[in-house]
Amino acid sequence: MRSLERHRDVGAYALGVLDEADAFRFEDHLMECPRCAAQVTEFGPTTRQLMLYRRATPRPVHPLAAPGPRLLDRLLSEVASRHRAGRRRLLYAVAAAVVLAVAGPGAALLAVQGDPTAPITATDERSGVWAQVTAEDEAWGSEVELRVKDGAGPRPCRLIAVGHDGTEQTVTSWSVPRRDARPNTMRGGAALHPEEIARYEVRTTDGERLVTLPAG
Repeated sequence: MRSLERHRDVGAYALGVLDEADAFRFEDHLMECPRCAAQVTEFGPTTRQLMLYRRATPRPVHPLAAPGPRLLDRLLSEVASRHRAGRRRLLYAVAAAVVLAVAGPGAALLAVQGDPTAPITATDERSGVWAQVTAEDEAWGSEVELRVKDGAGPRPCRLIAVGHDGTEQTVTSWSVPRRDARPNTMRGGAALHPEEIARYEVRTTDGERLVTLPAG
């Protein structure tokens, strides 16, 4: 692939429509091209909006399709599960309010253990990468904010959400600037709800794990 063609593949790479071989070659190019790395980052909001639109758009259903006999049972079970999760979040909020009332205004409030929407922070001693993840529960899944400090750039990276069942979803991707350890903030989304996520992993695009953040 010629250099000019590599530049033209920025949009296709950011939208995830390149085949595996072309994506691999473009990532090699990305390591040496600050202009393309910046453009991949600029495509981030557009990519996330398209992803959310895809998840919010129902798949076509045949007009004569009939619901299965267990459909109502599954829907009722799902609603009950969401209600239980909502009650747990309410209890966490009440517990936090009680701690503040007893400890007084000078107390530092820590994240309540087990709250899947509380900020999670971790530093990997080997890589030196620091990251903080905050997830908000949405009807379609999780809206995630990532803050990360990585002074070993330049390198393209991804935030991966790993479910309790082992499924993996890419939340967001970015390119680390050259030797810049200042914190960067990105936002992304996953179809998994916060209580369905076991951990988050910051990885390079070639699979190296930089830091792991247990979600509970």
